[in-house]
Amino acid sequence: MKKIDLDSWNRKHHFTHFNSLEDPYFAVTIPFDVSAAYRKSKSTSLSFFAIYLHDCMKAVNAVDNFKYRIIENEIFEFDVINASATLLREDKTFGFSFINYSENFEDFNTNIESEKQRINESTELYPPINGLNCIHCSALPWFTFTSQKEPFSGTKDSIPKFAFSKTYKDGDRLLMNVGISVSHALVDGYHVGLFVEKFQENLNRP
Repeated sequence: MKKIDLDSWNRKHHFTHFNSLEDPYFAVTIPFDVSAAYRKSKSTSLSFFAIYLHDCMKAVNAVDNFKYRIIENEIFEFDVINASATLLREDKTFGFSFINYSENFEDFNTNIESEKQRINESTELYPPINGLNCIHCSALPWFTFTSQKEPFSGTKDSIPKFAFSKTYKDGDRLLMNVGISVSHALVDGYHVGLFVEKFQENLNRP
């Protein structure tokens, strides 16, 4: 983790402005083509969720602004961002996970399965390991959506948040809408655009 020198950062004035707002967040919902990722899941019997979440995390870790966090009004960049996903239990409640990121899919998938087992064997909501070096994300495979709103605790939070919708057909393509919520103190539309491009590139890989 390294500290960002605010005085020399080219977004100093943007950070100061948006960080002073009561609601510094903006959110977009974007359709992604998950046809190749879904075909990969079916041909390999691998989890579709694990495949697209890994593709998402590779994109998150490739965009510096998604790795920035605000700590006591100072900005730090984490080396690696992990995934804190809501994972469903058999009784249809859920627990918050902390899935350590790895560029290697097999290792990442193993970490998902380990967290699934931990959550299924527990009634706790929070994971034993937690921190700011993550994104918060939820899969909502029961319905599609064209917009969504994240809960707000009343305390400023610089962790990006993602929500993944049910897939749906558009001609020959299989699409999935993804809600992305970020703090404008750290992330602009340009940076979301970088993430979107990288995420789609990852999803397209066979």
